[in-house]
Formats: sequence, C-alpha cells, structure tokens
Amino acid sequence: MKYREIFCNNCNKVLGKYNVKYYPESKIAELIKDSHAAHIRQGHHIIIRKSEK
Repeated sequence: MKYREIFCNNCNKVLGKYNVKYYPESKIAELIKDSHAAHIRQGHHIIIRKSEK
C-alpha cells in the first residue's frame, strides 16, 4: 500500500500517515492546515513524502 507521510524535519518524526487512495493532495493540504498548524507556527519545517508498506 502507498502512503503519504507528513514528516517534521525539526523533530525527526512522522506526524501522520495517510493512504494515497483515500487522501488526495488537496485533502492532505487541508489536514496540515487544520491538524498540524501549531507545529508550523512554532517554526518547524514540515514535508510530505511518499512511502510504501
């Protein structure tokens, strides 16, 4: 299965894993704005990367 991971470079940890089939890029962008906004406000650098399991 393919996943998109929201990863914080500053903390070096995965903030969330989302299935590519159910979460398109637009939905991931909304999740970042809603769920991980506090992380961004603290000055952390968040990236979206693809992974397989």
